[in-house]
Amino acid sequence: QVQLVESGGGLVQAGGSLRLSCLASGRTFSNYAMGWFRQAPGKEREFVATISRSGGRTYYADSVKSRFTISRDNAKNTVVMQMNSLKPEDTAVYYCAADYRLDDNTCSSYGCYKNWGQGSQVTVSS
Repeated sequence: QVQLVESGGGLVQAGGSLRLSCLASGRTFSNYAMGWFRQAPGKEREFVATISRSGGRTYYADSVKSRFTISRDNAKNTVVMQMNSLKPEDTAVYYCAADYRLDDNTCSSYGCYKNWGQGSQVTVSS
């Protein structure tokens, strides 16, 4: 099992920016593709972004493409998501997740991820 701890959430006005970080421990971080998901009140958890083991491949939900950027530092066991031009509809609890893989692909499906962080609240006011 890999343990994941998110940080960096908070309250921001529409149009502002936030940076979420996820620190991994317990297993070899570079063996995992990493993803961010979010869940708004009363809604299902949805995919936001993912990055491959090497960091060479990324994939985004259409709703955040060109506004959010996912990156990773395997030496620091950290994955980061920079969120710009935030909108009120981005308000949710954001979860970091790890997908153990033997290849350098990505996965946007909830079922790929067996390890999850505790979540970090992001609130965007209008």
